[in-house]
Amino acid sequence: KQPYTRDIASEEARHSPTMSAVWGTVSRGFSYLGRQMLRRSPRAWLLERKLAAPNTSILRTTPGMQIRTNVTDTFATGTSNAYIDQMYLNWKEDPSSVHGSWAAYFENLDAGADPTDAFAAPPSLGGSTSIPSAEAIDGSLSEDFPRAMLLIRAHQVRGHEMAQLDPLDLEARPYISDLDPLKFGFKDIDFERGLKLSGHGVESVKGLLYNADINRDGMTTLSELQNFLQQVYCNKIGFEYMHIPEIDKCNWIRERIEIHNVPYTKEQKRLILERLTFADVFERFLATKFGTAKRFGLEGCETMIPGMKAMVDRSSELGVRNIVLGMAHRGRLSVLCNVVRKPAEQIFKEFKGITDDTPDDWSVSGDVKYHLGTQFDRKYPDGRSLHLEVLANPSHLEAVNPLVLGKSRAKMFFEGDAEGVHTMPILIHGDAAVAGQGIVYEHMQFCHLPEYQTGGTVHIVCNNQVGFTADPTQSRSTRYASDIGKSFSAPVFHVNADHPEEVTRVFEIAAAYRAKWHSDVFIDLIGYRRHGHNEIDQPFFTQPLMYKEIAKHPTALTQYADRLVKEGTLTEAEVKETHELVVDIFEKAFTESVNYKSQGTEWLAQLYEYRNKVAGTMLTGVSDELFEQVSAALTRLPESFSLHQQLKRILKAKEDTLKTGENIDWGTAEALAFGTLLIEGVHVRLSGQDSQRGTFSHRHAVLHDQKTGEQFIPLNNIVENQETKCSIISSPLSEFGVLGFELGYSQQTDNQLVLWEAQFGDFSNGAQVIVDQFLSAMENKWHVQSGLVLLLPHGYQGMGPEHSSCRIERFLLMCDEEESKVPPIDEAERKQIQNCNWQVVNCTTPANYFHVLRRQIHRDFRKPLIVAAPKD
Repeated sequence: KQPYTRDIASEEARHSPTMSAVWGTVSRGFSYLGRQMLRRSPRAWLLERKLAAPNTSILRTTPGMQIRTNVTDTFATGTSNAYIDQMYLNWKEDPSSVHGSWAAYFENLDAGADPTDAFAAPPSLGGSTSIPSAEAIDGSLSEDFPRAMLLIRAHQVRGHEMAQLDPLDLEARPYISDLDPLKFGFKDIDFERGLKLSGHGVESVKGLLYNADINRDGMTTLSELQNFLQQVYCNKIGFEYMHIPEIDKCNWIRERIEIHNVPYTKEQKRLILERLTFADVFERFLATKFGTAKRFGLEGCETMIPGMKAMVDRSSELGVRNIVLGMAHRGRLSVLCNVVRKPAEQIFKEFKGITDDTPDDWSVSGDVKYHLGTQFDRKYPDGRSLHLEVLANPSHLEAVNPLVLGKSRAKMFFEGDAEGVHTMPILIHGDAAVAGQGIVYEHMQFCHLPEYQTGGTVHIVCNNQVGFTADPTQSRSTRYASDIGKSFSAPVFHVNADHPEEVTRVFEIAAAYRAKWHSDVFIDLIGYRRHGHNEIDQPFFTQPLMYKEIAKHPTALTQYADRLVKEGTLTEAEVKETHELVVDIFEKAFTESVNYKSQGTEWLAQLYEYRNKVAGTMLTGVSDELFEQVSAALTRLPESFSLHQQLKRILKAKEDTLKTGENIDWGTAEALAFGTLLIEGVHVRLSGQDSQRGTFSHRHAVLHDQKTGEQFIPLNNIVENQETKCSIISSPLSEFGVLGFELGYSQQTDNQLVLWEAQFGDFSNGAQVIVDQFLSAMENKWHVQSGLVLLLPHGYQGMGPEHSSCRIERFLLMCDEEESKVPPIDEAERKQIQNCNWQVVNCTTPANYFHVLRRQIHRDFRKPLIVAAPKD
């Protein structure tokens, strides 16, 4: 930030190959002006200019202006660089569009002046033609706007660091010198002086950077500006969005936060109180009725419930018709009951240990009750409808996330919703898990990939400030648990969980941001955990100071109710009436839970209906006409398509085998199965690493024009105007995330064949959590069917021990058929396949493979299929 005074020798050293690389790295992130300062020192530059044109004036001025050299150009290398660059571009188009001081500065730059020497102070605003000294200019109105601009920018970038985010206030907030007006040249005497701030902004930048006249009265004091910035950026909400590269997104956020907030109405506050009361009473009720049960309550972050309900309502108004939600156990029961509206009677019934009359009902066994999913259709008074669905999840934290995204993507696909206008995924993370689990990074990679994006996911970090027994300093290296969001240009809104209105506001902004930009957004709800990891655990063993503070800390409901009474919004009687109403609702549900019959879960009956039927032999063959139609399409290309020479030979050989019907290879059999299913109206989706070509160059489902790079997919061009098409996708280099995504995708509808292919079968254990916790137990434990196919290349063909085995013995060991039970000899009575959790096959011929794929669809039930696939 100091003026550059290096000599020419040092300049030459800096332009050595090594130093050029270093300076190239350093200069990234600087503005255009800042890069000019880094590129050449003033001394070297002046010498160069003098040698080139000895009689040419280097600096140009306008009447009434004085050149100031060696000014510290912090604006060109600080956080305001994007703003300066935009103002420069505007000046290039229209010099009158910027203030006179900037116009002179830019004019000097274009005349060849070094940025350090180009500044010219403008004439005084009073119209005098005298030239003020540098000392006289400091603190004058002429510099109010650029200094205020830097102060505003500093709050936008670093204000969150001083925000009051911790309800327990365990650590003193740091003093950030960058947020002090004195840092930018203001003096103590300037605080009560009126600043001339309006009319100097650039229209492409919104919010205070465009017009810092916060009262719109033509005059704002420095004290008013500073207080307003503190209120916006350093209060109960911390905004992080300046890392987003798109200026339009930043502008959108500024326009919604850099304003005087309109207070919530009395009815809106009453609704927030009522929703918070439901969250608070629900946890207390469970604690009273089931004192020794683990429930992983939401106490300390109860405001998540009114926040989520407000977000759901706002999203519905903005066009969302489907919400798919994934979360771990913390607060899950409250979300199921109070947001998704799973009947409280059903929840209480599960805690009492009463099961429905369904086979293999695990719903009340141990920890399963707070891992089950549910679904609910909500009707609004104005006719809107909203389908909410919570996916079942294991105790493996964050593992359900890719399934949520996959199922959301499938909903988008089958509804023709390319941008995700009508379907919205929500992921609720724990603070330790979102920072520690690698699957989070894997599924975040999906957010901008064409075949995986979901139109933006809302991420909610339920931040207890502790992970089981580990402090944040033991759980992560970053400032915030939510910092991974910034890696993917997602805005992050931190909010104090003790303040329901601020929480509600943040959730509403997040819903609107997602609807506008179809991008991910993070909410970091910073609260605490009132009890131990589970309610039986003793937290004082490891966090004694925190839990001493928690023991005397009033709940968010108590604080909010007291505040509403104190400000006169509600009376104590009205608050009490709301509380008693909610208690009565839960008491009634508890009483009725004994005889409660599940409602709206007919899918469970459908799930087990097939077990009473005999499957019989599936007819998986196709007609000669259909076979020939698909065969012809597999080798047919557009006339102008320039195919690789080697592929021409491969396609010619394929054409010959299809005509004769002899020596059909594995890849061709697969393509025939896919093609015939497509013509029958069945969607086919295959993804995996290098799956478009195939690891062993055996598939070539997507062909590339050697001249234009254009892609052509024969399977999507079997007939003219083909309605049902396939998706063959080369996935990110991920097993855990991609397999989870495809498993979620497969659950949306039965009328699709979804396959995941491992690059080599050996690598499938990178997704072992998905295989063990979801796929192998989906039906009995989670009451969900899936026909997902796993293709696991297996065998010693030309490979060593790292690329030879899919560990087929593991899949066989996880088959749950009863070893001691001999199936009936009469095939018409057998139900082995219906009663088993999945099938493991090792096809010996391409014909086997063709029929086993088609059988997945033509059955009247769905089972996962594990294929030990050959590599030749």
